[in-house]
Amino acid sequence: MATAANTATAAGAAKDAPPAPAKSLSGIVKQVLSGDTVVIRATKGAPPPEKQITFSHVLAPKLARRPGAGGDETKDEPWAWESREFLRKKLIGVEVTFTFDKPANSNREYGFVWIGKDKETGENVVESIVREGLVSVRREGRPTAEQQTLIELEDQARAAGRGKWSSTASAVDKVRNIKWAHENPAHLVDIYGGNPVKAIIEHVRDGSTVRAFLLPDFHYITLMISGIRCPGVKLDADGKPDLSVKVPFADEARYYVETRLLQRDVEIRLESVNNSNFIGTILYPKGNIAESLLREGLAKCVDWSMAVMKTGTDKLRAAERFAKEKRLRQWQDYQAKTPAFNSKEKDFSGTVVEVFNGDAINVRLSNGQVKKVFFSSIRPPRDQRAVVGTDGEEIVKAPPRGKNYRPLYEIPHMFDAREFLRKKLINKKVQCNLDYISPPRENFPEKYCYTVSIGGQNVAEAMVAKGLATCVRYRQDDDQRSSAYDQLIAAEQQAIKGLKGLHAKKDNATLRVNDLTVDHSRIKVQYLPSWQRALRTEAIVEFVASGSRLRIFVPKDSCLVTFLLAGISCPRSSRPALNGVPAQEGEAYGDEALTFTRERVLQRDVSVHIDTTDKAGSSVIGWLWTDSGANLSVALVEEGLAEVHFSAEKSEYYRQLKSAEDRAKAAKKNIWTNYVEQVPKEKTVAEEEKDDKVVAERKVNYENVIVTEITESLTFFAQSVESGSKLESLMGKLHADFQSNPPIAGSYTPKRGDLVAAQFTLDNQWYRAKVERVQGSNATVLYIDYGNKETLPTNRLAALPPAFSSEKPYATEYALALVALPIDNEDKEEALRAFSEDVLNHKVQLNVELKVTGSPHLATLRDPTTKADFGKQLVAEGLVLAEKRGERKLKDLVDQYKAAQEAARVAHLAIWKYGDITQDDAPEFR
Repeated sequence: MATAANTATAAGAAKDAPPAPAKSLSGIVKQVLSGDTVVIRATKGAPPPEKQITFSHVLAPKLARRPGAGGDETKDEPWAWESREFLRKKLIGVEVTFTFDKPANSNREYGFVWIGKDKETGENVVESIVREGLVSVRREGRPTAEQQTLIELEDQARAAGRGKWSSTASAVDKVRNIKWAHENPAHLVDIYGGNPVKAIIEHVRDGSTVRAFLLPDFHYITLMISGIRCPGVKLDADGKPDLSVKVPFADEARYYVETRLLQRDVEIRLESVNNSNFIGTILYPKGNIAESLLREGLAKCVDWSMAVMKTGTDKLRAAERFAKEKRLRQWQDYQAKTPAFNSKEKDFSGTVVEVFNGDAINVRLSNGQVKKVFFSSIRPPRDQRAVVGTDGEEIVKAPPRGKNYRPLYEIPHMFDAREFLRKKLINKKVQCNLDYISPPRENFPEKYCYTVSIGGQNVAEAMVAKGLATCVRYRQDDDQRSSAYDQLIAAEQQAIKGLKGLHAKKDNATLRVNDLTVDHSRIKVQYLPSWQRALRTEAIVEFVASGSRLRIFVPKDSCLVTFLLAGISCPRSSRPALNGVPAQEGEAYGDEALTFTRERVLQRDVSVHIDTTDKAGSSVIGWLWTDSGANLSVALVEEGLAEVHFSAEKSEYYRQLKSAEDRAKAAKKNIWTNYVEQVPKEKTVAEEEKDDKVVAERKVNYENVIVTEITESLTFFAQSVESGSKLESLMGKLHADFQSNPPIAGSYTPKRGDLVAAQFTLDNQWYRAKVERVQGSNATVLYIDYGNKETLPTNRLAALPPAFSSEKPYATEYALALVALPIDNEDKEEALRAFSEDVLNHKVQLNVELKVTGSPHLATLRDPTTKADFGKQLVAEGLVLAEKRGERKLKDLVDQYKAAQEAARVAHLAIWKYGDITQDDAPEFR
């Protein structure tokens, strides 16, 4: 910028020496430094040479100087900005003709500028700015002809009151209030809210970094262009530019930006901050400058700043791909790393049949083939014991877990991620587009990685947005990434900002799961009674081992349990070799049954009703309904992939199963392919008469109950099936009450006969109980709603809230009618065992035969389906004795029991094995 001292020196020298002839050249105006100084570049060269020209005989007001730029901060002189803007709008990017000379003892070149190629016809810019009253004309010494013309124009501007000579305009209003620094850059980003802001580019540091004024508030910012990085100046050891090192394409990139943006009117969209620098997008008349730089091969995409962009990342990637394919500039030696894919691998659609732990799915194609699909560029939740580097890779892997380790439940958020995918994708049609193939490593095969979409939504992006997965970080030159990688990065930034899922500040707790496939001891005691009382229990099928054997997860109780389909016998499926165990061949149609079950229930929401457990107590047996409402046992039988088991005769679904089996036999489906129907033998007249005879003459009122406990004296406790929902509601309220208002240990002193709340040892839940005995610090209680007893410390007892003491016990004690236990202890144990297997935790029908005052009522039990009397069955099997009773109304029933006992005695069954044990009661043995 011209100063008074320099000008005076130059004028004095010009006065004492004859003027040198002015040189005349042409060029393009690159930059306007002030109202009297411009930078003109040649029309040839990349970048072309430049020349700074200060206008002869005039002096413009000085522009403000930012602090640190060679001195202290200064303010604008009045009209300095207006004079600079007059020239900027008139000259930037315009071809001009100019003359210049360099006075002796001066470092500057002075001259005149004309718009166009001919100074004779072109507009004299110096005269124009004087005419507008935006500069002052120097009047020292003897004026030349050009200077005299300028003096006359200035006098005219003064007379007309133009520009700085105006008598009405306030000088204070013509001084900008420039904000050179920003204490909180992020706040400024928030103020503009991502909206385009008018701006003027003041300086181009390199192809991707500029300085600009944001208008109209004159915020001075350093801006890094979002999503790209151009080659820049190499820095030395002190962090200063080292101009001796030439970085390829750095000058060309800067020149490219200068010719399009420098001192142009643009729009800037602020998107983020990086330290004190802003990050944003620059929009000029031809579009996004970042896209242009990428398309020319002068810039490369940068993932971290792409993540802050609101829109347009796909266009930047496309522009970079274009430059790569054409091998332009920075990409001149580029070799694509992505292998070629055939059309079948690259794009396909199919139905999701299985979800793995948050990062992959199985997709069934239209031809029936199942293909494993990995999600591109994301990682599922991982073991928190692993040491992870800044790039997201595991530096140190987590130490191995025990053999019962289940990552799905024990890694925080892994179950949430799997559930998100399961609910969103299972049995849904998806579109898969192949992005890359990850090579095999660490004993893992290669992975085919896809962008998976459902209904137009990127599934991986949805997972990342919920904080259920993180993005893989790549080297800048690694092209093997998701085609929607920028959207994934942006979604992750939003999840981090929203503290979602994996990014939450609170500790990520693991899901507490009771694995009953390993610990079988709690099935019968803790879970089975409530499962039996429930009409339906919601579950998720986690694994299918065979057509009739599954592993289910019960969310309500947060437990895993092995589930066997009731009422059917399914052929065994083949098993592969595993952990040293050789492979096993399956039975005929076993694999087909396995496939049938997998396709209908694997990872689906199902409903189950659990009846009982297997003999070992390690699995539960029951009925399962698919999400479409079909009974899976019936469906397998209908398809000829299972046959009806004899145990089904006692179930309410026996008729459905038998009808389904008959239809499968008739159609000769699968296991019935070679079935030949047998002609049933006709019954004799005597047999038909016997079948038609009505034997029972008693009037009975059977009630559906569940036997919950059996005592050593052959009494038992039973709950009414109809009251099951009421009991479950009562227990839920009681548990919630004690959870919200836990009692103080030891604050309650129990007494015999008290109705209390007792904390059951196996599940630490509180139940209603009656104190039967107190011994020191221990008490024996009867759980009145279930019938079981327990001795426990008195500090596990508490006063029962009044709201829970009014309801009657839900379990009632009965004695098994018309039978008596044998005297021998081993025989007694065998009878109790058989009785327990028949009725304990089963739904049966109860009839009170005789009410006894002060003792449990006498009752008979029968199977609800076959109507078989369990007491008489025990007598017939020789396990118990028929009791002698004289009540007239029981005569027929007593006679039936006696006949059953006589048959067992004659056959020498069980207690009758060595003869008639009742003979020991003869007088001679007393």
